[in-house]
Amino acid sequence: MTRLNINQILALVLVIFSVGYLWMAFQIPVFPIPRPIDSDAFPKILGICLLVLSVLLFFEKQPKTENASQQEDVEPVTESSVTGMQNPKVQVLGTAIAILAYAFLIEPLGFLLSSILLGVGLAYWFGYRQHGVNFATVGSIVLILYLLMSKVMGIYLPTGVLPF
Repeated sequence: MTRLNINQILALVLVIFSVGYLWMAFQIPVFPIPRPIDSDAFPKILGICLLVLSVLLFFEKQPKTENASQQEDVEPVTESSVTGMQNPKVQVLGTAIAILAYAFLIEPLGFLLSSILLGVGLAYWFGYRQHGVNFATVGSIVLILYLLMSKVMGIYLPTGVLPF
């Protein structure tokens, strides 16, 4: 019997979590008024996606380790050798601060502007420097989400400084 790798252990934990989440999602009552999308649809979709992605993570192929002679030539990257914004702790802290700022700015700036600012800012923070492509991608995704939620689903998001 082979040992489970870290991805498989994490996948098992996520499967247990997703099954519990799905169980709770199916406990949400359905309202008697017929609607195309009810309040239980989004939690059920999230739970199913988490379950499917957990199963895919469990069966993901692990990269083969190279020969020991080839690994001797490469200096391992340790956390102490990484400095500045490349340090994972700094990146996590910066992301947490950006999400906190997003939560405070979503009402005054609106969903569109604050979401675009968050997406473009985090991409810049993590080193993506093609600003035109980044802005077009994030802007179109956020606009599609905004229109989908406000026009199709009837969920009204904060407009902020924009007139629509």
